[in-house]
Amino acid sequence: MASRGLMALLMAMIATPTLAEEVGRVGVDWTGNDIVIEALADPKVPGVTCHLSYFERSLIDRVSQGNWFEDPSNASIACRQTGPITLGDIDRGEDGEEMFREGRSLILKSLRVRRVYDAENNVLIYLAHARELVEGSAKMSISTVPLWEAAPAD
Repeated sequence: MASRGLMALLMAMIATPTLAEEVGRVGVDWTGNDIVIEALADPKVPGVTCHLSYFERSLIDRVSQGNWFEDPSNASIACRQTGPITLGDIDRGEDGEEMFREGRSLILKSLRVRRVYDAENNVLIYLAHARELVEGSAKMSISTVPLWEAAPAD
């Protein structure tokens, strides 16, 4: 019984809450470094799509810098209403809930997107940030979606 609970916990830790779809890739220099743009549909709030951009290092950059397994923590996010919004069963606590996670190094760093509901202002807040095991990261980006005419959850 305990091993079954441990297995469920491990699966929850490695599961990605939502999948991102690459919609753009912009080359930024002659070494092959790119800025990747991904679309993330919020799985619990139909009608909201976030676009996340981040830097992806090339093989040449990895060799020249001597750091094979890690990409920078920098990311930017913009979220908009892309259809009728329906608030699903979202976490309404002040720390919200993670809706996306993607590894940015072999094991120590990941890029995260959290959704926070601001009930007083009727706004969804999306926060993109890096999570690093050792030092953390202060690099972040934020976007908001006003809920002027959101339909109530079923």
